Amino acid sequence: MKSILISTGRTLLALYFLYPGVMKFVDWERGVALMELHNMSMIPVLLASAGLIQVFASLCLIVNKQVVVSSLLLAGLVLAINVNLHDFWNTYEGVNTQHELQNFVKNLGIFAGLLLLAAMNMNQHYEKETYQ
Repeated sequence: MKSILISTGRTLLALYFLYPGVMKFVDWERGVALMELHNMSMIPVLLASAGLIQVFASLCLIVNKQVVVSSLLLAGLVLAINVNLHDFWNTYEGVNTQHELQNFVKNLGIFAGLLLLAAMNMNQHYEKETYQ
């Protein structure tokens, strides 16, 4: 039962990032507009990097490879996105502050899940090394 829960949680976290990662390339202009609204710089580089991290780290999580690295990369990305794009403490025309606060808090939950996933896999790796 434990392995089913871990696999399901890992896969759902991966899917949460896979679709948006792909959409960063499919609907490039939307991502650029969002980042411009938040006065970000180096938009093409950051948008492409975020998309690549989301796609490749998600695929790693789905196939259960490099889970610790992938989880920590996605966790770092979540923090960067939270601070730069869900900055509810700033006011932008056409942006609902309450919605951004909700996204910020939701992303903290996703961040926590990624940290737990990384920690669980560190433990499993350590246990395998110890008992072999």
